[in-house]
Amino acid sequence: MKAFFITTPGKTEIREISNPEMKDDEVLLKVRLVGYCGSDLNTFRGKNPMVSLPRIPGHEVAATIEKCGGVVPADFMPGMNVTISPYTSCGKCPSCLHDRPNACQFNQTMGVQRDGALAEYISVPWKKLYKSDKLSLKELALVEPLTVGFHAAARGDVSEKDTVLILGCGAIGLGAIAGSAWRKAKVIAADIDDAKLGIARRVGAAFTINSAHQNLHEELQKITGSGPDVVIEAIGLPSTFKIAVDEVAFSGRIVYVGYAKEPVSYETKYFVQKELDIRGSRNALGDFADVIKMLEQGKFPVDSVITEVFPFEKSGEALEKWDRNPAAVTKFLIEF
Repeated sequence: MKAFFITTPGKTEIREISNPEMKDDEVLLKVRLVGYCGSDLNTFRGKNPMVSLPRIPGHEVAATIEKCGGVVPADFMPGMNVTISPYTSCGKCPSCLHDRPNACQFNQTMGVQRDGALAEYISVPWKKLYKSDKLSLKELALVEPLTVGFHAAARGDVSEKDTVLILGCGAIGLGAIAGSAWRKAKVIAADIDDAKLGIARRVGAAFTINSAHQNLHEELQKITGSGPDVVIEAIGLPSTFKIAVDEVAFSGRIVYVGYAKEPVSYETKYFVQKELDIRGSRNALGDFADVIKMLEQGKFPVDSVITEVFPFEKSGEALEKWDRNPAAVTKFLIEF
């Protein structure tokens, strides 16, 4: 079968590899769509420290069940469309023992620490499958990236009592906006791209701020009076890491989804003066079911979020295009 590899930084190729061997507790999946994640772009750029090359990228998957192993439950059957959770967990590390396997110390995400989904077929444990007979393949391919934002909202304990600021309206930020709106919070979205802010409103933002043209602090004060209760940082810059601390209300919560690629210098007095809760958010936990329910309601602007769909043969061209102009891309999909 054919598979797509990132071979060295900036270089890719399609290779012939052996078909996967399916275990009794696994299903053989015919891959239909794969979404590119920011981690895939960083791998292509040679800036992903968790990846060794060559690597098959991809962990945002829509697929069709081709064959089921001997112990797979009968409610999964050939011909069914599914998405998957792309993470592993060891069951023994502190995170796993505290029922937080999403942050497993030894996690291996598809396309990062192990080969991913950009191949004609993959074999995965049936327990990693999520199904919906209502969702299209495009919607199924969006489930995993949206769960990351939903999990960030969960980490922030977002509720209907909160005003939440989301910094960044890329794919993860849109998931955090949708997840916060799902929890009935009042959502403020901030970005420097009007088109992405327009999508943010359709996803659930009640207010938008273009920080390239508007004073973020002044606009937040107009909306909230005292700062947002929760700030979810979904950009990964030292400046926005600091903005989260500066702008969050006293006794507020900050959730960092990405990570800054450079050291961050803080005015740490705000940690104490405001008595802040500062939390990391990694992968997703019990968020797949909520995202599927949200998408099944048909209110998420799927076609607006998907920037472009490329055929499998142009997987490398898609990464090159994204690398040249990352600000123009919300989500690229690869179609088999």
